Amino acid sequence: MSNSVVEIASKHLGQTVSEYSDLYDKSLLVKVPRYMNREAYGIDEKNLPFVGVDVWNCYEVSAITVKGRPVTGVLKISCPADSEYHVESKSIKLYLNSFNMNQFGDHKDECVSIIEEVVQKDLSDLLETDVKCKLHTYDSLKPDGSDAWLGFTHYTNIESIVDFDDVEFSSYKSDESQLEGFSEESGEPITTQLHTDMLRSNCRVTNQPDWGDVYVHMTGTEIVTPESLGKYIVSHRKVSHFHEEICEMIYKHLLDRFNPEELMVTCLYTRRGGLDINPIRANKAELLDKDFCDVNFINEKTLRQ
Repeated sequence: MSNSVVEIASKHLGQTVSEYSDLYDKSLLVKVPRYMNREAYGIDEKNLPFVGVDVWNCYEVSAITVKGRPVTGVLKISCPADSEYHVESKSIKLYLNSFNMNQFGDHKDECVSIIEEVVQKDLSDLLETDVKCKLHTYDSLKPDGSDAWLGFTHYTNIESIVDFDDVEFSSYKSDESQLEGFSEESGEPITTQLHTDMLRSNCRVTNQPDWGDVYVHMTGTEIVTPESLGKYIVSHRKVSHFHEEICEMIYKHLLDRFNPEELMVTCLYTRRGGLDINPIRANKAELLDKDFCDVNFINEKTLRQ
């Protein structure tokens, strides 16, 4: 299973690029089947235990107008989690850089529209799903910040309530046995919203480290304890998977262990290679943050993004 994923993703990942194409080339894009990892964790492709999207923020996007004026911005992409494929990250980096010397439109706004239309069509065709995208230029952002998504500001950082200097960590291979629960004597449902920035996983192909923040919303008669969540997240430190896979693994382990009424997991990964990847998964559509998923809102960055 994993060898097949590596073979597909290795077209560009881990390879030396001797020359970057700066003329539009959609053949650079590589798609990776999602089922190859989901099968290993008991996730049924035909009956997914979640809804969600993968949100990509791409910072190396530029083309020129007919007169040669550069047009640059941040491209936000949203891809449904129920798509059969996801796009390999280095391939989209190379693809977006292939726009650099293309002349799109007579003026800036026309150039922006063409970039959006081309990328949206190419990714939708490649991944066989409905991909959304929006190119945010600096002068297009509202001065009052009303088009900025402000993040999970109401989530509690687990390091503010647990002294992890006194906690012993010994497992670094995605160990769900680290998860422990808490429940009220009354048996009433409890809601918790927790955040940690202790996520470190590794690229499936290159083994380069990936750093991220994890946000967990859970409601149930038994919920995860902050200390055990921290130990569990740290146990991914030597795991090699793509960002989307890590998010789904965390979600599935929490779902299987606690069977909560409500569950949402979001992983905000640190930018690498000119883009950041941010998967969100939930068992109810209303738990998905609308502004986070909406390409019309630019994401405020975490400390490490």
